[in-house]
Amino acid sequence: MGLWFAACADADNVIDQIVEVEERGAALRTVSSTETISINSATNTLLSGEVFEVTLEHQDAEDGALLQEVQVFLSFEDNTDDDLDGSDETEDDDENDRAEIQIGTIPASDFTLGEFGLPRFDYSITAEEMTTLLGLDDSEIGFGGDDFVHRFATVLTDGRTFSEADNSGTLTGSFFDSPFQYFATVICAPSVPTPGDWVFDLQDLNGDGWDEAFITVTIDDEETVVEIDNGLTEQQVLINVPAGSEVISIIFESGDSDEEITFQVTSANGNMVVDEGINPTAESELLDYCPNNL
Repeated sequence: MGLWFAACADADNVIDQIVEVEERGAALRTVSSTETISINSATNTLLSGEVFEVTLEHQDAEDGALLQEVQVFLSFEDNTDDDLDGSDETEDDDENDRAEIQIGTIPASDFTLGEFGLPRFDYSITAEEMTTLLGLDDSEIGFGGDDFVHRFATVLTDGRTFSEADNSGTLTGSFFDSPFQYFATVICAPSVPTPGDWVFDLQDLNGDGWDEAFITVTIDDEETVVEIDNGLTEQQVLINVPAGSEVISIIFESGDSDEEITFQVTSANGNMVVDEGINPTAESELLDYCPNNL
């Protein structure tokens, strides 16, 4: 995400620290970036239109005047533990790795001045372009955390080059967020939910309510709050998923007594898709979209 400078003096002080003390000479600040590439778990194909995007801002001791070009590199890391069919027969988990290759060069003339008067560039590449450049087939891409890795290297007019290997805490910290390297992780696209009644079985070990905890169920941007009534040790709630719904999300919001809370969710096709014991996982998606069993 983008970072705002509190004052020009603060920015100048950090630039001075980089140039004079750490002798790094340049930074590529992350203004914004994508973090995931979605795959259809049922067909094991990348979704059409998936794109990796990043906006970069170049900074150096002369307010960007030293920039000559930025080189772009791409690689692929196979982090999937099992075979894509779940049979767990793959012995070499990195068998589909692709070594880093240079895929482009962005000249200084392609940068435009951003809001701080420093050179910025919007970079984007589609998933189809990445797989073609790396010689990857969709069947070689898993949804167990495989990564498309982009690395950027800044080349200055005096011949110096700076990239991920030159980083320090100053460059990668909250002020600059300048890692030079970005991982677009392959994830499962949300599975289409089965229409009908979804069953939420809720429990409270003390029977005194969930103490401000609740479940947020979102169906195509329509939110419904689910929680147990005070005075009950267990309760069943039905949420109807209309026919034609495309996405469902279930997120637990923590309260004051999560150690008393358990719950299960069964989709309309009879599959138990959530089973949370005491201290349920909070503020993150509880549905595993990969099995495509929603």
